[in-house]
Amino acid sequence: MAIITTRPITPGQRFLVRNRGEGIHTGRPEKALVESVHRAKGRNCYGRITSRRRGGGHKRLFRKIDFRRDRIDVVATVLRLEYDPNRTSYIALLRYSDGEHAYILAPNGLKVGDSVISTNTAQEKFAPGMSLPLRLIAPATFIHSIEMQPGKGGQLARGAGAYAQLLGLEGDRAILRMPSGEQRYLNADCRATVGIVGNIEHHNRSLGKAGRNRWKGRRPRVRGMAMNPVDHPNGGGQGKSKGGGGRQHPESPWGQLAKHFPTREKSKISNSQIIVRRNGRKTKKA
Repeated sequence: MAIITTRPITPGQRFLVRNRGEGIHTGRPEKALVESVHRAKGRNCYGRITSRRRGGGHKRLFRKIDFRRDRIDVVATVLRLEYDPNRTSYIALLRYSDGEHAYILAPNGLKVGDSVISTNTAQEKFAPGMSLPLRLIAPATFIHSIEMQPGKGGQLARGAGAYAQLLGLEGDRAILRMPSGEQRYLNADCRATVGIVGNIEHHNRSLGKAGRNRWKGRRPRVRGMAMNPVDHPNGGGQGKSKGGGGRQHPESPWGQLAKHFPTREKSKISNSQIIVRRNGRKTKKA
């Protein structure tokens, strides 16, 4: 996918950088595969804001994506590639040989008319979009939409341009290098999809103006240093002063440290499955 810029006729177009969605369907999505979902706007079940700076934005329908890929040995044909407002990657509409339709994440290189399959038998060639258990995938293969528990559905490496790499097998466990650089064990019966998630140029885009963020439901963010001391621990001072306004350790309005503070629980059960952490430090081998 190419990156395109526009002539700066308006201020919003001066810094606008977009993806050229070549071959992306411009019509409405498959009616049977969408549903209306209430947007929480950052509020919990009690109506209290727990995730700030959320709200507004354009209406959107939720596309039901098949992350389980449990239709085994049924060949599907790619009808079209579509834009999904709920995620950064594109999605592909499949039509199975028995007439069923489904959406999947569109891997890079997948084209209209290609065939994909989900199987439990070993294959000689691995085409983008093919779904297999980790034990049947060749080492060094790039994969995405990886299950964390067999049958639960893909949870890992689902964003645009994301992928993990299968490093090898040790008995009933597979060793993966995650998108963060972390190396960890997973059950070898977990399924994964071959290939890299499409729309790999997504990280090069620039929204160009604040209004585009509002269309996405993201409200403005005010820096703590720009607030008063009553509103934020980092606020106060005449400008950037030594006593307040940023010289102290940055933290949230409720005192949670913002930098160099470990947030992962030391008692997390899956810690024993990590071989190399994302910062490059090795752990005791599980």
